[in-house]
Amino acid sequence: MISIQEKKTKQELTEFVKFPFSIYKKNPYWVPPLIAEELMSFDKNVNPVFEYAEAHFYMAYCDGKAVGRVAAIVNWNEVNDLEKKKVRFGWFDVIDDIEVSKVLLAKVEELGRSHNLENIEGPMGFSNLDKVGALIFGFDQMSTMITWYNHEYYIDHFRQLGFAKEKEFVESRFVFPNEQQVAPYLKADPLIRKRYNLKVYNPRTIAEVMPFIDPMFDLFNDAYAKLTSFVGVSDRQKKFFKDKYIDMVNPEFLKFIEDETGKMVAFSICMPSLTKALKDAGGKLWPFGWLRLWWAKKHTDEVLFYLIGVDPEWQNKGLTAVIMAEYFRSFRSNGIKYCVRTPELEENHSIHNLWKFFNSPVTKRRATFIKDL
Repeated sequence: MISIQEKKTKQELTEFVKFPFSIYKKNPYWVPPLIAEELMSFDKNVNPVFEYAEAHFYMAYCDGKAVGRVAAIVNWNEVNDLEKKKVRFGWFDVIDDIEVSKVLLAKVEELGRSHNLENIEGPMGFSNLDKVGALIFGFDQMSTMITWYNHEYYIDHFRQLGFAKEKEFVESRFVFPNEQQVAPYLKADPLIRKRYNLKVYNPRTIAEVMPFIDPMFDLFNDAYAKLTSFVGVSDRQKKFFKDKYIDMVNPEFLKFIEDETGKMVAFSICMPSLTKALKDAGGKLWPFGWLRLWWAKKHTDEVLFYLIGVDPEWQNKGLTAVIMAEYFRSFRSNGIKYCVRTPELEENHSIHNLWKFFNSPVTKRRATFIKDL
């Protein structure tokens, strides 16, 4: 007999966060989250997403043993402003038992029907800056700190329960390009800067980064507005994500471009890969987890392309050549050997074009799954 419990207190939510540690304990490709960071994201007094979203956290039990978890989410900005009448599900993890998946997802469907919503979609987080998608290809590839890993049987469960693939995302891990591969960008870089009188900023310290954060998020909202189900980042969320990620970035891997009037027209964020450090830390910052993360941040040979944004009026003007040329110089001086393209929506062709001169075959695919209510 499968029973469901909703988790609300910090102690209960800690159990929710720790559940996947049991089913991926011996999996070499799963990267555990930082427990404290997950709890902060679920705290309705801390995460500003709860100003316009509601979430319920459920765990399934069989004979007293935890066998699954899921978060049921309604993003009301998405429902009311974009008229996407859906309930989201995320943080979905289960043992290989279709009945467990059925019961957990039924709780999400119940929430959707209670609000007269039309479909259920996931896995996805609260907003566009959260993790998204279930892995459908590349199960033998290492996960990253900004993606979920899942067993292959999750996909079988979705399909057996009547879900169909909705959005697909691609990822890639490739060797840092050589000068010949980057040559088109290096050649175009000075010409584009001169043509448009661009100002390119390569911060060296966190203090130098801070003035660019708010304009960067404003540009992010503009650049991604036309993508499916995009919900903009609020002022409070800007601060939340800044506090969440600022200690994980290497300032030299952030690039900002302004036009001659001082308006930001492009930005890019690369993050040092903390994969091995997170696996060694086992989800805990203390006593030595923070030290592992600090060391990895300073000495990694791999970077994650986390976010790139170009003002819609400046797209197709070659600004990506400037960004890539800058990264080539920064990566070479910092000993970077590998680059990772984190999930890119398959329909976002402007992002895919960034890699046309590189040997960057797709190594992972992930997708969200949808079902009518």
